[in-house]
Amino acid sequence: MGSEADRATLRSLHAANRAGRALREGLSQSSAERAVRSLRPLLTAPVVALSDGRTVLGWDGDGESHRAGESHSGDVLAAARASLDDGRARVDRVRCSDPRCRLRAVISVPLVVDGSRIGSLHAVDTAARAPLIKATHEVAVWISGQLELAEVDRRRSGVAEAELRALRAQISPHFIYNALTTIAAFVRTDPDQARELLLEFADFTRYSFRRHGEYTALADELQAIEQYLTLERARFGDRLRVTLRIAPDCLTVMVPYLSLQPVVENAVRHGLEPKSAPGHIVVEALSDGADVLISVEDDGVGEDPDRIQAALDGVAHADSIGLSNVDLRLRATFGERYGLVVETAPGEGTRVLMRVPRFAARAHAGEAPAH
Repeated sequence: MGSEADRATLRSLHAANRAGRALREGLSQSSAERAVRSLRPLLTAPVVALSDGRTVLGWDGDGESHRAGESHSGDVLAAARASLDDGRARVDRVRCSDPRCRLRAVISVPLVVDGSRIGSLHAVDTAARAPLIKATHEVAVWISGQLELAEVDRRRSGVAEAELRALRAQISPHFIYNALTTIAAFVRTDPDQARELLLEFADFTRYSFRRHGEYTALADELQAIEQYLTLERARFGDRLRVTLRIAPDCLTVMVPYLSLQPVVENAVRHGLEPKSAPGHIVVEALSDGADVLISVEDDGVGEDPDRIQAALDGVAHADSIGLSNVDLRLRATFGERYGLVVETAPGEGTRVLMRVPRFAARAHAGEAPAH
């Protein structure tokens, strides 16, 4: 197990890791209560507390009478408000009439996120020891960093949700118009076929406009693609041929909801629709180490690579918002290395590659509703 110093280092790292997991949710009563339980052994103080200036969110240790008693000029909440007012670390004297209480000093350090003071860390001890003052300051800086990351995650999630709403609004008018036109054409010539297409249309739109779940299993996304392509095949007839090659072990991998369907729709609309001859789309999903590699390839008219890059950058025409949207959400969910890769050239067709991790904690934390 190594020396005592090695063991102490491991204990500190373990405590920081546990506190960090709670703080990455932001500063709340729930996260603060969990974080202080790990922060106290890290600081080796009798009491550790976290406050947002309005209340003491988390407290670990004895002496809770000093938490926020209005009669105490030196209680922790008063110290928190003073520290947040002047933006400086401070040491306040704890006054207590209980002869058994040995708490005499509260060390307070503000927590700063994006230049704003949002809370404070407190260590309460028998004396304001210099090593504890320094340690409290350093831990407060680390906590501020964790809360900064939590804010980045929150903003990124907000952007992803906004992008998803934009994607719904962009896909639906074009698709709905074509689908309903196709169904209407079958009403007179083949009522049974029209009825089947209407059911497929209803299932697909129900999936597209569902209100819960940022992530879904690849199997669910493929089912939505099958429904979409059933409607498009009714419109294109023999001009549209589709092949799916999906490894069974890839079906349960989690992907951002509505991430694959827009890529397939892009292949139909911009690859095959302008083409006079029949076209072929191949959707493939294969294991690639710790990842799953998904590709959508068409033998359509192709595109200028610079135009595709402009679409991914979000500066091209509105018809390409689907690719930009999917690329942004993949990067926001899994990291920069998981964005879309597009291989294309005029007259050469298009291949879109999407890489997703086989397991991603953020994606697996949410529910993927079954159909």
